[in-house]
Amino acid sequence: MIPEIDQQWVGKLLRTSAERFVLPRFHAVSASRKPDGSIVTSADIDSQNFLQDMLTARYPDIPLLGEEMSATEQTRLLHQADALWCLDPLDGSSNFAAGVPIFGISLALLQGGHSVLGWVYDPVRAELFSAAKGSGARVDGVRMAVRQAPALGQCVGVVDYKRLDRALALRLIDERPFHSQRNFGASVLEWCWLAAGRYHFYLHGAQQLWDRAAGALILHEAGGRATQFNGGSLSENDLQTRSVLATLDPRLHQSWSRWLEAVGETPAEFPNAAL
Repeated sequence: MIPEIDQQWVGKLLRTSAERFVLPRFHAVSASRKPDGSIVTSADIDSQNFLQDMLTARYPDIPLLGEEMSATEQTRLLHQADALWCLDPLDGSSNFAAGVPIFGISLALLQGGHSVLGWVYDPVRAELFSAAKGSGARVDGVRMAVRQAPALGQCVGVVDYKRLDRALALRLIDERPFHSQRNFGASVLEWCWLAAGRYHFYLHGAQQLWDRAAGALILHEAGGRATQFNGGSLSENDLQTRSVLATLDPRLHQSWSRWLEAVGETPAEFPNAAL
């Protein structure tokens, strides 16, 4: 049973965080690098602190796992809490720091290791994507329609070549089984734009829990399908990165699965796809 959450209030909270801590700093950002080389900005930190404080005040029994926490604290929360917020306070930090207007805030409610509620807010376009397990997905309150994709050879998709295994990336470049590709640099928005039918598939080699917790639920509730490259599920009960094969409809997912199998895409050859 999904805990009683005021979903409209949560959506407004994400908008407020964007208006107070993200958009005002877009053209005057203070950024640094984390130990893994990724960029973190003052907007990431302040957005996470604000959202954690507000969610804790309203829902004191539900702890929050945020991207900017230590891995030790994140692991402890995953192992000890049945219901848990999972937050990416500013996804697309590299875009944000470079002045590229593609970034978002993502929040999911995990229960028993599965996403049951999800929100993604796009501050630049003021779009709010949301979903509740079993109740469909919405953009700005309007329910998304289930959409069908064309055949693989006619599809446009998002491919994050940076995080793909080199052999697979070269195979995709040389053989290109699809029509065209893009990469926007903000995973949480890429999930939602796929769910909205703005392209047809999404390939990512190593995605974090907070990158996919809300977006994968939104896509599923919009009628899409997502797995790892090897067909395994996108687990939400640990911090292991996962490869992502996400498509607008199950038929296209089958076409991609056949193509990956034909080129030898297995966990042994591509460890990023391992369960």
